[in-house]
Amino acid sequence: MTHAIVARQPGGPEVLEYASVEPPKPGPGQLLVKVAAAGVNFIETYQRSGIYKVEYPFTPGAEAAGTVEALGEGVEEFAAGDRVATAEAAATYADYILVDAPKALPVPDGVDDHTAAALPLQGITAHYLMNSSFRVEPGHSVLLHAGAGGVGLLLTQLLKARGARVFTTVSSDEKAALSKEAGADEVLRYDGFADKVRELTDGEGVNVVYDGVGRDTFDDSLRSLRIRGAMVLFGAASGPVPPFDPQRLNAGGSLTLTRPTMGHFVQNTHERRWRSTEIFEAAANGTLSVRVGATYPLAEAAQAHRDLEGRRTTGKVLLVP
Repeated sequence: MTHAIVARQPGGPEVLEYASVEPPKPGPGQLLVKVAAAGVNFIETYQRSGIYKVEYPFTPGAEAAGTVEALGEGVEEFAAGDRVATAEAAATYADYILVDAPKALPVPDGVDDHTAAALPLQGITAHYLMNSSFRVEPGHSVLLHAGAGGVGLLLTQLLKARGARVFTTVSSDEKAALSKEAGADEVLRYDGFADKVRELTDGEGVNVVYDGVGRDTFDDSLRSLRIRGAMVLFGAASGPVPPFDPQRLNAGGSLTLTRPTMGHFVQNTHERRWRSTEIFEAAANGTLSVRVGATYPLAEAAQAHRDLEGRRTTGKVLLVP
């Protein structure tokens, strides 16, 4: 027997049980991976609580890194002993997981297991946000909420390397210091951020807002945009945005609104490898610093969820079997 986290019904963090389970067996085209670390992400709190519907019993998690233990029939591009990561598996809060071979990302030398587990979802998210949801060019001004979060810290570094002017929002002095360290030009508090952004851009506003907070920031995010600016809403940490009148986009200056999700930006192996290779190479050569803010034993997944939902974490949260 091995272990995994199992929720038998929706609810608070307390429904996450550390349970004995049968070890999985790889089917055709799959890898059996011994997990070194699994990433904890907000979507799993939505699934656990019932906001997103899942089937129970349910083991959360889509992101992990580890070592290939066995290969299913037909797998040729990997071998036992290879180090891999993924953001597109299932049930990764576990000792062992199955990964479809096309969704496994080779981990290069120079990237340790914790970094490899911390990067796939948030790194690929940062990559598609700035390259595909809205293509940031040198000289663009950007407002990024939750600047000390996992995506925020990575995206800030990538935006600065691109030559953008980056404004972030944070909720504490500690998080402000982290965001500044990542390279943010201006670090703001949430209260009054739209007026401050206008002031700092001589009344024009920013080219793009990357908003993973949702309900609490949405209205003022729109107010922060310049004419023909883009609103990229990629999460809802404060709750979902209520329905709104699209006429507001016209009134705000012919604005654009998009609501991306990662699955639509890794449509094939080529696109997946393009994004992951650039992110992993940046981490390996030191141009991208990855902050693992907290690690928890796998058995303490419930506490990891409490701390994530309570905004008591910075950077990436990992579970370690």
